[in-house]
Amino acid sequence: MANQEHDLPLYEKVWLKRTFQRVIDTFILFLLLLLLSNRVFSSNTFTFPCFLLAFICESWFTFNWIVILNSKWSPAITITHPDRLLQRIQELPPVDLFVTTADPVLEPPIITVNTVLSLLALDYPTNKLACYVSDDGCAPLTFYALVEASKFAKHWVPFCKRHNIQVRAPAKYFSDVTIYKNEDSLEFRQEWLQMKEMYDNLSHKIEE
Repeated sequence: MANQEHDLPLYEKVWLKRTFQRVIDTFILFLLLLLLSNRVFSSNTFTFPCFLLAFICESWFTFNWIVILNSKWSPAITITHPDRLLQRIQELPPVDLFVTTADPVLEPPIITVNTVLSLLALDYPTNKLACYVSDDGCAPLTFYALVEASKFAKHWVPFCKRHNIQVRAPAKYFSDVTIYKNEDSLEFRQEWLQMKEMYDNLSHKIEE
């Protein structure tokens, strides 16, 4: 059983069925080729410069369509299974994550804070995850926001890992109130409200 788990793929490629679309694309290609053949066999009805220009344009359009058709003939989606990674690799490597910002006006600190918090809450060994923020503008507001975010992260990261939260950017997570409404656990509801209140206070401090 253990060997079977190790043999599970980390990703799967699923080919999409699009027979109807293939028929349409092929029909369009047939019309383009028919247009080119008609242009060649009826060239005597056109003056040579106009015929040559039209033929070159239509040939290029046909070639372009063949390239497009080739790229979308067999579309596929890739389904990843990151949960299987630990079954193959006993010890994950250390990872450094870099977040860059420059202007607190064009890039509001609350966005930078959400980015950092979502990275810190990744499902990865804490002792092997480091997050660095590069502020080219050296804005005091950004520094203050990160200091406050570090305090909030001490509660947010354990909350995410304890309840297996998938959306780990607080702004995005708390914008979906259905998560709270659809949860039956009283303990989770209380924690959710506490975390939301803490995040609202954090946002207010940064944006005021």
